[in-house]
Amino acid sequence: MVQELKIYNTLSRKKEIFQPLNPPFVGLYVCGPTVYSNVHLGNVRTFLTFDIFYRYLLHLEYKVRYVRNITDVGHLENDADEGEDKIAIKARLEKLEPMEIVQRYTNDFHDVSRKMNFLTPSIEPAATGHIIEQIETIQKLIKNGYAYEASGSVYFDVKKYNEEYKKYGELSGRIIEDLISETRDLDGQHEKRNPVDFALWKSASSSHIMRWPSPWGIGFPGWHLECTSMSTKYLGEKFDVHGGGMDLKFPHHECEIAQAVASTGVEPVKYWMHTNMLTVNGEKMSKSKGNSFLPNELFAGNHPLLSKAYSPMTSRFFMLQAHYRSTLDFSNDALQAANKGYLRLMNGLKIIKNLSFNPERDGGLIDEKQISELEEIINACYIAMNDDLNTSVAIANLFNLLKKIHLLHSGQLIISSLGEKAFNLLKNTYIIFLENILGLIEEKPLAFEILLNELLNFYKEAKAEKNYAKVDEIRAELKKTGIVVKDMKSGIDWAYEE
Repeated sequence: MVQELKIYNTLSRKKEIFQPLNPPFVGLYVCGPTVYSNVHLGNVRTFLTFDIFYRYLLHLEYKVRYVRNITDVGHLENDADEGEDKIAIKARLEKLEPMEIVQRYTNDFHDVSRKMNFLTPSIEPAATGHIIEQIETIQKLIKNGYAYEASGSVYFDVKKYNEEYKKYGELSGRIIEDLISETRDLDGQHEKRNPVDFALWKSASSSHIMRWPSPWGIGFPGWHLECTSMSTKYLGEKFDVHGGGMDLKFPHHECEIAQAVASTGVEPVKYWMHTNMLTVNGEKMSKSKGNSFLPNELFAGNHPLLSKAYSPMTSRFFMLQAHYRSTLDFSNDALQAANKGYLRLMNGLKIIKNLSFNPERDGGLIDEKQISELEEIINACYIAMNDDLNTSVAIANLFNLLKKIHLLHSGQLIISSLGEKAFNLLKNTYIIFLENILGLIEEKPLAFEILLNELLNFYKEAKAEKNYAKVDEIRAELKKTGIVVKDMKSGIDWAYEE
């Protein structure tokens, strides 16, 4: 098996061999949601990407500390340094305490994560739980000469930092002179030495709902500061991977690098990874265009752009069919095709779990050609995953494995011809890739198997009695629920309708 994992590093703009700083330990930090509204599909795609990365690292037997934060303070309107906190605005509109808003939308995020079968991170810190650490980071920056206080607020001195380190803009490709000339004159800019300077701590008026005491007066932390403080606390001054959506490259991640380098003197992250955006029928997803929909609208099908509901696993499979660094276009046709593909894989999973190698029954001639083909397909699955998590190619090779499973199921390929070792390799690879690495699980209604087996028993009885009207009736009723009855030589079986 090829075990050399390569990932695309946004910082170097190329694929690099993944070599953790302290193997087998891996530190992974991913920017989590700002919990002022329901989690949106763009978020879901990002968290799915890093769920796959986390799962694959675990499969490769790395010991991963996965930190994904909750932003519950400091994220202002339009991602700027002025205006109101997004959570505070929602709290005022809803006539609720800010932490009620935080809890409601954190619960929503966790609910969607559970439905999408995301593994829980090792640590899920919240910004409000780390005010002390953020104040300590600011104090280091002031002491080192890269931050300054103005009217109770504290700002990061981007120009001075860039004169010293010449790093600001290296992640996003921005040029500081262009940023200065393009920055609009906003309220509060007069406090800053330069328009590109960003807030580390903002002074809060008495009407501001979310505020804390600090050495500079009553206020609240800046948006970028939390991730630097929390990643450093839980993963150290330098760690392996930092991930997020490509919309966070600038200013959020650029500012994180600046804060970390200026406070510790250390480049904080070895590999930066970013997911691409979503489109709908070829257009950028946005509320103003009416083509934005939430995960639960997708699952329920209650959106004018959707022709039907698409389950969480269909949605997960659909997203995995595109590489995480490419754009992903939602359409009913694409989702319907994904549903068929997902059900085909689940049918294969059901078949292979019920097949086993019996040495007494399955001894016989070995077909070396079949074994060689099988090993080549399995190796291709790993090559795809090791090529910057290319799930789309891995899935294509799983469908090639599925062809072998169907041949075994129909008797066209004899289990004994593979031998015990190769058969178990086929079975284990298919199950592990689907369930453990890609995180795809079978979605079944409550008591599904019990009820289905009872209906199949009625089917068998009707067939034995040559009551073909009843046979056709049961077939038709089951088909309405997406179940197809299969009359096999070995007996009666069923499958999802593809």
